[in-house]
Amino acid sequence: IEDIKNSVGYSERTDAVIEPRLSKQWFVDMKKFIEKNPKVLEAVMSDEIKFHPAKFKNTYKHWVENIREWCISRQLWWGQRIPAWYAPDGSFVVAATEDEAIKKFEAQNSKFEIGQLKQDEDVVDTWFSSWLWPMSVFDGFENPNNPDIKAFYPTDDLVTGPDIIFFWVLRMVMAGYEYKGEKPFKNVYFTGTVRDHLRRKMSKQLGNSPDPVELISKFGADGVRMGMLLSSSAGNDILFDKAMVEQGRNFCNKIWNAYRLVKGWEVVEDSAVDNEIVKSGELASQWFAYKFSEALKDIEDKFTDYRLSEALMAAYKLVWDDYCSWYLEMIKPEYGKPIHRSAYEATLRHFSEVLKMLHPFMPFITEELYHDVKGGKPEKPVIVEDFPKAGNAARVSSIAIDFITEIRNLRNSKGLSPKEELRTAILCENQENAAIYRQFEYIIRKLANITALEFLTEKPAGALQLLVNKDALYVFLAESINPEEEKQKIAEEINYLQGFLKSVDAKLGNEKFVAHAKPDVVEKERQKKADAEAKLRLLNQNLAALN
Repeated sequence: IEDIKNSVGYSERTDAVIEPRLSKQWFVDMKKFIEKNPKVLEAVMSDEIKFHPAKFKNTYKHWVENIREWCISRQLWWGQRIPAWYAPDGSFVVAATEDEAIKKFEAQNSKFEIGQLKQDEDVVDTWFSSWLWPMSVFDGFENPNNPDIKAFYPTDDLVTGPDIIFFWVLRMVMAGYEYKGEKPFKNVYFTGTVRDHLRRKMSKQLGNSPDPVELISKFGADGVRMGMLLSSSAGNDILFDKAMVEQGRNFCNKIWNAYRLVKGWEVVEDSAVDNEIVKSGELASQWFAYKFSEALKDIEDKFTDYRLSEALMAAYKLVWDDYCSWYLEMIKPEYGKPIHRSAYEATLRHFSEVLKMLHPFMPFITEELYHDVKGGKPEKPVIVEDFPKAGNAARVSSIAIDFITEIRNLRNSKGLSPKEELRTAILCENQENAAIYRQFEYIIRKLANITALEFLTEKPAGALQLLVNKDALYVFLAESINPEEEKQKIAEEINYLQGFLKSVDAKLGNEKFVAHAKPDVVEKERQKKADAEAKLRLLNQNLAALN
């Protein structure tokens, strides 16, 4: 008698001891499929079947090169029964029906009656049905030349998880080349696995999955949908975070409130308002049309590369920043005053296009608002409208926006009230920029709250300098700030930047770093150095002006 340590396996579902038991099973010789159809590997490695992201090609290759026999029989009470028929002596034939099985036995000189044969009690593995899916949905076996399979096979896109590359994706490719002689689909987009904050896979068994109905009732269907999409970069696991869903809900609120703002304005004819206001409205509309066109090109590029979360983020920024934070502020009338008709109609037109762009991501709120924009009777619902196309909108510079941003940042850093009018002047690098500032003068004065748009030919004394691109923007703050406090703040910032420059110089002076780091990483460090040096020069000039 000898003591032996034995590793005992337990079922993860029932916690029962797992004991080995020999039994008869049905297998498929997968190596024969691979040998017969080398395109199974070639098609994926050459991008004839394109994986998104491409990193999963290596996983696919590993499975193909290490393929083993496939056990297709399962001991379950449901499913498609294995079409094997056994005689009392244990011999068997494979046939679709008992009648067909009897005929096959007769061909072997064995005679049986109905009821004497016994069908195998096992059913086939789920994946044994699923690997035929691209063909079977179009009735491609019973009716191989029907119009549907001719029109739709091979299909375009398969969306699935990376955990079933072997079980489903590989096997569908094998079946496609075996039974149809061509690939089953053109693209495979891999979603991530949804995990909780502990990085555990969400499952019913662990009970770590939030109730989607509760989430929808609290944050709205579009909010939940957007929150999931924002955290779903192709092929990467999704770390579920309720904050993302809240962000989705807040975005829905932003869109809704933007529409309420516009619909709440009183509308008058263009002739009833100052001509300068009408022109600024036209300019604002041209600016947003250009931003919208550029954003659409970016979104379409991201769709083409299956970078869906990035496409949504581009749409999010366009709506939140460009439409709500800038465009609506540009055309918004003074409190209690009406908006002129051309600006109002342009705003609703832009809003309609924005809703079409957002619809694939947020179908419910966009459909609701689109109907309201069209007076409850659109020509067709947004779900069947054409997706907007990036047009050739004339380029409109955003340096006026940069001007306003610099003034607002200055107010925040100095604790100055937005209601306090500031005197500014600008020294332009070229006349083209000067023309743009003059074109946007009404909008700049309105949103930056400055006294007037002044242009200089040389640097003034006693003014704080900012940079708008390469143009020098001067702000006269003598009466608005404490010079001593301001000098101290600038000195502290200079001290910080000098330390920062030392660390960047040390990194760029390290030959190993420059030689081995990626070129874009090295370039970023050089850009950091250039930006810090430019800011240091500006701070020193401002300190000299205060002195």
